[in-house]
Amino acid sequence: MTTRTTRVATALLGGAAALLTLAAPAAAAPSGTTGGIDVTAQRLVLEPTGQGYVGTLAATVTNRKPTATSVNLVITEPAGASFATIEPGGACLYDRLVENRLVISCLGDRIEAGRSVTFRLGFHVWTTARDYPMVADGGRIEVVADGAARAADATGFTTLFRSTTGSLRKPRPYVQATETDLSIRGGAVTLNRQPDGSLLGRMPVTVRYGNDAPTFALDVEAALPGGVEVHHIEPQDMPSFPNWFTVPGGRFMPGEERTFDVFLSAPAGTPAGELGTGTYTVAGSYFWAAEDPQDVDPTDNSTSFAVTAVDAS
Repeated sequence: MTTRTTRVATALLGGAAALLTLAAPAAAAPSGTTGGIDVTAQRLVLEPTGQGYVGTLAATVTNRKPTATSVNLVITEPAGASFATIEPGGACLYDRLVENRLVISCLGDRIEAGRSVTFRLGFHVWTTARDYPMVADGGRIEVVADGAARAADATGFTTLFRSTTGSLRKPRPYVQATETDLSIRGGAVTLNRQPDGSLLGRMPVTVRYGNDAPTFALDVEAALPGGVEVHHIEPQDMPSFPNWFTVPGGRFMPGEERTFDVFLSAPAGTPAGELGTGTYTVAGSYFWAAEDPQDVDPTDNSTSFAVTAVDAS
């Protein structure tokens, strides 16, 4: 795991409605349950939108113990990178991957003896809305009493994707891509002499996201001629660094292309002329403890370009 990806994931997730804090993975709960606390959930129905499918699952936790108990929820997503929010609840930790879906541990709430609390779990699947319904199995919720090593109870849930025509009948299986399908394009860039003697130039870059493989961000590593570095990007919604940046605009939909400007600079004293060739390489960033997702065609994940410096006319 590179420092680059860790920084990106931390910045992306900080301040989200459900704070998904990056930390060492929690130990997986042993099989079996301890009882005393029950969890129930119905099916999750996701509604089509202009940016994939969204929906909320109600999970009710009942404390059958004679004393008040604080509980945590362990949620297995129905689709990779789809978990969004929990209410009520506290910080959440990305724990591990199961079949490329995240298992997420969330601080729950204190439940009085004999009482119940209903948690609302928000999900967002970034895939193209279809004119037929779909179904995904494998979603799961475990409830763990604070300080316990094992789940008190667990339940699975089925996820239905409503069609764009409003139907839920005869759903087809939802199959999410596991390998990204990314491409990046750029062109030659000219760095112009600035009043202080330094050089600065703008380079339009286009990135395409071809499928619905789960990622939270797209990172671009820059290999540049000596003395040349990334100055900033526009629009700028994440920090950029001399040799890498994150594609602005957040999550992508399948087939979406996004063009933005990368500004390159060189220090005063750099002579005018051909400075060399630079390369940008794009990769997806997903689970912090795993390698970056593989791509179906790595040959178009990089773009090379000439860098030229010119003096002011």
